[in-house]
Amino acid sequence: MSNPLLLLTGASGHLGFGVLVQALKAGWTVRATVRSESKIPAILSTPSIQALAPGSKLSFAIVPDILADDAYTSALSGVTHVIHCASPIARPTEKPEEDIIIPARKGTLVLLAAAKAVPSVKRVVVTSSIVAVQSWANISLDTPQACKGSDRAAETSGPWQHHFQIYCESKVQALNATDAFVAQEKPGFDVVNVMPSFIIGANELVTSVEELLASGTNRIALSPALGASNPDPTPGSSVYLEDVALVHVKALDTEKVPGNQDFIANSGNTQWEDTDEIVKKRFPEAVADGRLRADGKWPSKRTNYDTANTVELLGRELLDYEAQVVSVVGQYLELADAGKKA
Repeated sequence: MSNPLLLLTGASGHLGFGVLVQALKAGWTVRATVRSESKIPAILSTPSIQALAPGSKLSFAIVPDILADDAYTSALSGVTHVIHCASPIARPTEKPEEDIIIPARKGTLVLLAAAKAVPSVKRVVVTSSIVAVQSWANISLDTPQACKGSDRAAETSGPWQHHFQIYCESKVQALNATDAFVAQEKPGFDVVNVMPSFIIGANELVTSVEELLASGTNRIALSPALGASNPDPTPGSSVYLEDVALVHVKALDTEKVPGNQDFIANSGNTQWEDTDEIVKKRFPEAVADGRLRADGKWPSKRTNYDTANTVELLGRELLDYEAQVVSVVGQYLELADAGKKA
């Protein structure tokens, strides 16, 4: 294929931006979707994009409503590969179906249907989640059953007890809908699902400590470093941002990577309790002068995922939790210092 063109959705998100950087590093020409033009300057001004200076290798398509039937019609023109990262994140809501579940499911189906109408599209890589391959009951167990990327969970109906459970259901339904689409519609492209755990890593689109702490999975690693505690065990599963972004990009290779498979992106059985010792070891001056407390209590719950094919895809083990903590805590300190100088 002489002129491959990658459409990347959700480029202004934590993961989406990480994928954008890795795709450009790998030499892809990328058309990135954002919901409004106001998102573009922040992307272009990041250190990574400035350093890469992609020029004509990076363009943007405005997709204000990912649920509109024609949302991606023009954006897909001439596209050969797609990475679909755009999807709601976990957050409290009084309208779970409207705000989280339907956008996750329908947003994926809209993209797939539009891609089916474009003969040049050869592969679609979809961001799913490890929560899509297991039941809520399994997530809640102290010793959960082992999960593979090919596993699937049954869909449930509300009421749901927690906003994270709503997010889990959205990912279950989106993955099941993807499988059904491929089986029923038999598109001219194949599909690869990437299933990350909690994504931890510096977010270049964040420009203040307040933004860094306001949302996203980075808070799980930052909280104990700043002295916060959580009495309820959190599933011990995490993945470094750059690793999961790289999995998405490597999965585009139709010559080396067979399609219609699933990759779980998880670095191992993360112990959130290790945060304090990692911070003390890697940032001793910040602990000594009080910028970091490293005394929070954040218990973990055991998890069990098969990542063998992901390790094979990367050609190495996924980076461990220490690398993740160093990345996000390092960014926190940089932003805190910048805020004091401003």
